[in-house]
Amino acid sequence: MFRPITIAAFVLSAALLLQADDDRPPLRHIANEAFGLGERLEYSVGYKFIKAGTAQFAIGKQPVMVSGRPCYDVRFEVASLKSLDFLYRVRDRYRTLVDIDGIFPWKFEQSIREGGFHKDFSASFDHVAKLATTTEGNFPIPVFVHDIVSAFYYIRALDLSRYKRGEVIYLQNFFDRETHDLAVKVLGRQNVEVEAGTFRCVLVEPVIKSGSLFKFEGKLLLWLSDDDRRIPVKVSTKIPIGSIDAELTGYSGLRGPIGARVSSPR
Repeated sequence: MFRPITIAAFVLSAALLLQADDDRPPLRHIANEAFGLGERLEYSVGYKFIKAGTAQFAIGKQPVMVSGRPCYDVRFEVASLKSLDFLYRVRDRYRTLVDIDGIFPWKFEQSIREGGFHKDFSASFDHVAKLATTTEGNFPIPVFVHDIVSAFYYIRALDLSRYKRGEVIYLQNFFDRETHDLAVKVLGRQNVEVEAGTFRCVLVEPVIKSGSLFKFEGKLLLWLSDDDRRIPVKVSTKIPIGSIDAELTGYSGLRGPIGARVSSPR
């Protein structure tokens, strides 16, 4: 015959379960109305007035499960125009699996093919054990650390209308073997005209030590639509001989309307 569980035994069991979970990080929730499944953003990449390639951000139409958690399957790709491959061929691919509820990464993959330079890198993030398992080895990480792509989407999820010029958003970014501090400075607001139209934008500058979306070292500027979508309208990488710019040419699968567009595509 089974004896009924007493109230005292029930309370003790609950306390032991809570104690067992003490070392686990809280599963945070980040409110996100900026992006969702099926979003696709397309860009023209150029140097000065010369179109040199294309780029795209794309989120899979179906979530991917990792550790029992649904994730966005985010892809970022950059390719030089085939007509210019004989000068400098670029085929760069990034993939990150971003927790839908908490906007933090579970897995990151990078494949760089630029001229004669090749690099492949991957990392799996265990936010309970605070460990990154990578192609370079195993390394300690702070909980909810970002890769460079997930950090970008985390910034999009924030309500940037609350931030004024000069304010800084602080994150942590893991790349290769180390975690680096990443500061995103809000530089102000501007109207930006690109092929997809003219948009009111928030201008931000991520200050990072390594792990840039581009191979070139230098200043990175992002113009995000000043509305609930916070779409990257323009990305500019400043280099000693000028800048390499990626400008929005088209989009689909948005989570909602773009309130910051002030004119139609040119």
